[in-house]
Amino acid sequence: MRNGPLALVFHAAFVVFLLAPMVLVCLVAFTPEGFLSIPTTRFSLRWFERIAQYPDFIAAFRTSLFVATAASLIAVLFAVPAALAIARYRFTGREALNAFFMAPLMIPHLVLGIAFLRFYSLLGISGTMAGLIIGHVVVVFPFAMRMVLAAATGMDKRIEDAATALGADRITTYRRIVIPLIIPGMASGFALAFIQSFDEVTMTVFIASATTTTLPVRMFTYIQDSIDPLICAVSALLILFTVLAMLVIDRFYGLQRLFIGEDKS
Repeated sequence: MRNGPLALVFHAAFVVFLLAPMVLVCLVAFTPEGFLSIPTTRFSLRWFERIAQYPDFIAAFRTSLFVATAASLIAVLFAVPAALAIARYRFTGREALNAFFMAPLMIPHLVLGIAFLRFYSLLGISGTMAGLIIGHVVVVFPFAMRMVLAAATGMDKRIEDAATALGADRITTYRRIVIPLIIPGMASGFALAFIQSFDEVTMTVFIASATTTTLPVRMFTYIQDSIDPLICAVSALLILFTVLAMLVIDRFYGLQRLFIGEDKS
């Protein structure tokens, strides 16, 4: 079925609507001026060079990368047994347990941030890296859970039964059959959790400290004091980093294979 002219125009407008803000941010990053403006006569790397002179952004990027990776890995590790239990077994409280796992999606991050701030103060872990990672795990867990649950729900139970009938023990069945079948869900869950964790600002503002400040929080605090193209330069580098990461994954593994589970053609 071929799209008509109206559908093509709508799709083109939709793509432009999505890409226009990122394109504008990248253009402003190359301005030689000291204020937000699109370069019209010449381009400059002035603000990219300025990033190297502002080590707080580099340290915050490393913190964000570490926290997002750790939180996503922990979330996926907890999501696998939880998703398998909910997808494969029928027990009392199953729906309530699933709703409990999804609860962070319904709670505003502002409320979560205040609650974590109070709770961490009582435990004495306020402003620590461990507390920051725990908070991010709570926020990103539903994303990992939903993707792994979708993969586990679509898994054919007869494949496990066949492996058991052929003499495979439970550990071998999980290692050779179950885990490979849900790897696309795990990869998708990790990717969504990583993006959500890396981009988290509202809750992190309450539980981060001077030594555990993430990049979004650092950018947020920076624009409170000054508005200049430095923020656009940082954003442009993040966009470039994301695009390069996707290209590398697609080149050496395949995005379709990673997220859908199909072999790269």
